[in-house]
Amino acid sequence: MIHSAGPYVLASVLVALGLYGVLARRNAVLVLVGAELLLAGGGLLLVTAGALGPDPSWSGQVLTLFVITIAAAEVVVALAVIVAAYRRRGHIDLAEDAE
Repeated sequence: MIHSAGPYVLASVLVALGLYGVLARRNAVLVLVGAELLLAGGGLLLVTAGALGPDPSWSGQVLTLFVITIAAAEVVVALAVIVAAYRRRGHIDLAEDAE
């Protein structure tokens, strides 16, 4: 059995880095990377809680597969929006006003 502190600490580090990436960055691609780190931290937390819970079952792993699927769809849509914005505006800086 794994020690419970390690995965929880790693999940909290991933969520903290993702939150920093979403809130402090101005580049749209880096904001997207921050959102993916948030989802990865949440997925790790689901798997850890499912494995270390009182009734270990496959629910954490199954929910994590759904999170990964939704994250893949989110990346596709977000990158399409970022490419369209770059073609229209010439940059992907989120802090500058649209013309």
